[in-house]
Amino acid sequence: MALSVPVDGEGFLVNRDDWSEEVAVELAKADEFEIDEQILGFIREARAMYDNDGVVPPIRIFAKKTGVSTKDLYGIFKKGPMKLICKWGGLPKPTGCV
Repeated sequence: MALSVPVDGEGFLVNRDDWSEEVAVELAKADEFEIDEQILGFIREARAMYDNDGVVPPIRIFAKKTGVSTKDLYGIFKKGPMKLICKWGGLPKPTGCV
């Protein structure tokens, strides 16, 4: 299924205002990943943190705030949890060690 919103070469939203939970599901499907309620919760939390702080949270801070370990996040996402959370959450690509 083709995405209904424009994305860049890495699959990140071109326009953050295009994001919705339905778009998150589409973006994850493009990565052959199924979003469940837990992952949506992570996405909502990352978006709230971004709205409050203006930056994508580092994985350690994000893990602490959400009450899961970084190991758990890697177990759920397999690779680059914050990159995927940001990608599917319509947030900018994280910088630094994520």
